[in-house]
Amino acid sequence: MSVRDWIEAARARFSGALEIAEALTAIASARIAPPPSYDPRGKVVVITGAAGGIGRALAATFGRAGAKVALLDIDEAGVESAAAGLSALGVDVIARACDICDEERTAVAMATVVERFGGVDVLINNAGITHLSLLERTDAATVRKVMAVNFFGALHCTHAALPSIVSRRGVVVAISSVAGIAPLIGRTGYCASKHALHGFFDTLRNELHGSGVDVLLVCPSFVDTAIGRKAAESSPQFGDRVTRRASGEPHDPTLGGVQSGDKLRQSRTALGEMATPDQLAQQILEAVRHRERLLLPSSVARSAFWVSRLAPQLYDHLMRASQRALFER
Repeated sequence: MSVRDWIEAARARFSGALEIAEALTAIASARIAPPPSYDPRGKVVVITGAAGGIGRALAATFGRAGAKVALLDIDEAGVESAAAGLSALGVDVIARACDICDEERTAVAMATVVERFGGVDVLINNAGITHLSLLERTDAATVRKVMAVNFFGALHCTHAALPSIVSRRGVVVAISSVAGIAPLIGRTGYCASKHALHGFFDTLRNELHGSGVDVLLVCPSFVDTAIGRKAAESSPQFGDRVTRRASGEPHDPTLGGVQSGDKLRQSRTALGEMATPDQLAQQILEAVRHRERLLLPSSVARSAFWVSRLAPQLYDHLMRASQRALFER
């Protein structure tokens, strides 16, 4: 069987799994007594990686819902521009340049938000970076850099905001990925960072049980942002090719550039339609309102979740068939 035939057969099997995944998701998310909804009006929402992409869309979505918004991003010009746009729409907003890898600076930025607005109700850990390279062609420094932003950045922000969130019975949100719930070749460091988020925030949810604080993990699949295009336009450099999501552009696990000698053979291999940042932001707002603990926002994400658990070998075959063409060996 040719590679093309294999991929088409894999697509057919994957499509058949979609209906099963949708049914299982409906069963798993059913609640006997749904909790009261969370009203974002008047709440203080802190968003990291807020200068563009999903972060900027989240800021606009929560702002339109009546929230006060604090934007954090390493891109000072970008985050100031985002804040200016929201302010023109009547949103109560502040912006702060912040490298979330720096624990002290993150604490100072969060303290500034508390001083300005009186506290933090909702924290959305959105900033991050990605890489696209086989492990054998990736040095440890690249993986450490991805972990520093994606995991430790979220740790720093959450640790700094948590006392206020607990006192106000708020919400902690972490933007994970399909790569946080299932394997994805060419992203070992990225997958590790996103899996770490699940261990961290699922445990935090249990530590906070009874406090009135909700913890939500979001696992997008294909989102139409610039992160992949920027990576593809970059020149590969051995051991240090990562794409910073400073402006809050969430991963698209099928998009990306090349690193450490890998050659990009195609820019995108997707099993599903791409969502826009605005669409995903609205889904996240609704998940916060309904106090969800896990958001699988697309049929692809739901299928990946269930197939990787119920038929892991099938998932591996499907994933490899859709992704291996990205690399030349």
